[in-house]
Amino acid sequence: MKRRAFMLSVGGAAAGMVLLPRLSFAEAGRIDWYTSSDTNILDFWTNIVKPKFEAANPGVTLNLVDAGDSAGQDAIVQRAMAAMQTNTDPQADYLETADPMSPKGALEAGLYVNLKESLSNWGLVNPLAIETDFAVPYRGSQVLLAYDTTKLAAADVPKTWADLVTWIKANPGQFIYNRPDKGGSGGNFVRRAIHEANGRDPKAFTLDNFSAEFAEKSLAPAWEILKDLAPSLFDNGAYTSGNTQSIQLLGQSAVTMIPAWSDQALQAISTGVLPETTGLVQLTDLAFSGGFSRGVVLANGVNKDAAIKLADFVLTEEIQSAILTDLGGFPGVSWDHVSDELRAKYQDIVPTTIPTFPGGDWGSAISDGWYRNVAPTVDRNA
Repeated sequence: MKRRAFMLSVGGAAAGMVLLPRLSFAEAGRIDWYTSSDTNILDFWTNIVKPKFEAANPGVTLNLVDAGDSAGQDAIVQRAMAAMQTNTDPQADYLETADPMSPKGALEAGLYVNLKESLSNWGLVNPLAIETDFAVPYRGSQVLLAYDTTKLAAADVPKTWADLVTWIKANPGQFIYNRPDKGGSGGNFVRRAIHEANGRDPKAFTLDNFSAEFAEKSLAPAWEILKDLAPSLFDNGAYTSGNTQSIQLLGQSAVTMIPAWSDQALQAISTGVLPETTGLVQLTDLAFSGGFSRGVVLANGVNKDAAIKLADFVLTEEIQSAILTDLGGFPGVSWDHVSDELRAKYQDIVPTTIPTFPGGDWGSAISDGWYRNVAPTVDRNA
């Protein structure tokens, strides 16, 4: 799912900016690249991927554009869809993380390149990470619990969903998660509640079994769980508007525990945004959802061929190693294709299983249902 770092007001402003008309058409050899991911991901591409890719591909430049939140990137996809109809320049070539199943009909209309057929490095991809032939999974992460060890001893940290619920209620105001459509840490906290309400069986939800009726039936008990928790959250039921804002509250000791992405939490600790006294733990009855971020190449992009080279490049050992060492994530390729040294050093951060939750129509059903049933007084556009 899409992740976002900025507070809602910032994301909204950025989303508005991408809707402004561009003054020039795409330049030959310039890959127009967009992301709605966190700032740490944009920094990684700016400082690591861009210089290495441009050095390996003389004459090709990588134009990195922050699309704001998920709505900003959705606007880029809609623009590309419209450009297909008019045979004009979509002014975009590569989306750093995207769901090819959204918007509905985009895949069928031929908007995305079949990367399995196009990439020489496709065979390196971890088979467990492949969701579709039209998106390249190049980095992984998982949501876990980040907590303040000066306020909560490791021995007392909840390790099951039931224990977590008990702890939140026993420590009112000390836990917060972000709105599910504004960042994956909160989004996957909500999905863990859905799993809990449906027999802790991630296989109960697939791209193929979505229907409005099934969604209404299966999501309703999760809304009851989350409504019951709401009064015990920070500020009597507040929700942050992004992954980064949650981390900031933990770093400021405003709360004791939050759900957080593994890579973002590790990087926050290494850079001092979170203190070294921050603890990280995963639930043992059923882990929080995680997965792989997937890039797509637009089939009607002016610089499609160069963008395909970029999709191939991010699967190289050089970039996959940097995802481990510089980003704190785990590779999109199979671990057999990671150096022995790094495999030994980082094996403990990669779980043996990663529960997943499908995107597509499920994403909008979860967001809409959460706003209507759990937080009806929260303005999703504010």
